[in-house]
Amino acid sequence: MNVTRAMGAAMRRIHVGNALSAFGLGFTVPYLYVYVAQVRGLGSMTAGLVLAVFAVAALVVLPFAGRAIVRRGPLPVLLGALVTAALGALSLGLAGSAAAVLLSAAALGAGQAVMQPALATMIVDCSGAETRSRAFAMQFFLQNLGLGVGGLIGGHLVDTSSVSSFTLLFAIEAAMFLLLVVVMSTVRVPRAPRIEGTPGARSTKGSWKQLLENRAMVQLCVLGFVLFFACYGQFESGLAAYGVEAAGVSTSALGTALAANTAVIVVAQFVVLKFVERRRRSRVIAAVGLIWAVAWVVAAYAGLGHGSQEMATAAFVSTYALFGLGEAMLSPTVAPLVADLAPEGMAGQYNSAFALVKQLALAVGPAVGGPMGASLHGAYVVTFFVFSLGITYLAVRLGRRLSAVQDQPWLGKSRVVAQGAASGAGQARAHA
Repeated sequence: MNVTRAMGAAMRRIHVGNALSAFGLGFTVPYLYVYVAQVRGLGSMTAGLVLAVFAVAALVVLPFAGRAIVRRGPLPVLLGALVTAALGALSLGLAGSAAAVLLSAAALGAGQAVMQPALATMIVDCSGAETRSRAFAMQFFLQNLGLGVGGLIGGHLVDTSSVSSFTLLFAIEAAMFLLLVVVMSTVRVPRAPRIEGTPGARSTKGSWKQLLENRAMVQLCVLGFVLFFACYGQFESGLAAYGVEAAGVSTSALGTALAANTAVIVVAQFVVLKFVERRRRSRVIAAVGLIWAVAWVVAAYAGLGHGSQEMATAAFVSTYALFGLGEAMLSPTVAPLVADLAPEGMAGQYNSAFALVKQLALAVGPAVGGPMGASLHGAYVVTFFVFSLGITYLAVRLGRRLSAVQDQPWLGKSRVVAQGAASGAGQARAHA
């Protein structure tokens, strides 16, 4: 019972941390391009390089982050990442030259990238099989809520004619990270017991070679790349360009579509959770592929159909809403599966590897989807419709490699209960 209470207290602090970090990022992420290109007057080329630096910094640090989490634990790594991100955010708000902006963006991007697997590993350590899906669903809910609220407040504070208003935004972001350092310093992370059917104890000196020998994890990484490439990698690049060029939606309608995506996630998350908790994880992911295939059909109608502008706009907004429904189904499914595939003590390495796959997809997705969405409208929706069906195929294939407990984690809880009951019965017989 004491362990359970300790895990609950630690989890509450971790969720506060997720909300604070997302809230801080929401202040600046939507306005980064405008800040660099227009407010600082450094041009669109430098602004584009800043966005690229974020991705490059993540790709550089994530392979080392997993090893550090395994050897040092997630909390020290998280605290280091938070301090790095705070320094990067503060210096970015004060930077006046291209070199200073790029260096600051590298620090912020590296710190932000390492936070994700560190926090995910702490969630794994503070949850059991029966609570892990709900814990990751709560994380995703708070991240989206924090980003939305932060962006909303930041939009009212920002003034493109005033550098100081942007400096204030970045200072608030840095303050959120430092506040998070204080909150997370109080966390004492207990180790959650593993369940039967998951990988056993292994050496914590795990290498990438060991991870690559886990065929189920490799298949999940391939599936993860397609998931992030076909969805998140298109939100602010290819799909936005397609909406403007093919569907003729206004920038305000594009904002409405993004808001609809967030609203569906926030409203539907826990309703969806009840639906997916007792279903096979591989089947849930396969269903997401089908939902997203429908989303691309709706997008095709928005840009290639012959309806009114109002109908095209409504269809485009519905596309983002359907993506949000799929995201809400994935949040309690994919991240817990990564944790359950990891050998004992290796969750940090596996979380970092999956975060690396995500960053690769987010780097490649806009590069491929942006030009296609802007000019090759028919080819664009057909390509990503096929990718969505590919998600379904890969998920079904992954399900054949998962153990029963990995695909249906509630079976692990049933086994623990059954074993406990059998043990009690045995003791009763012995006393008799």
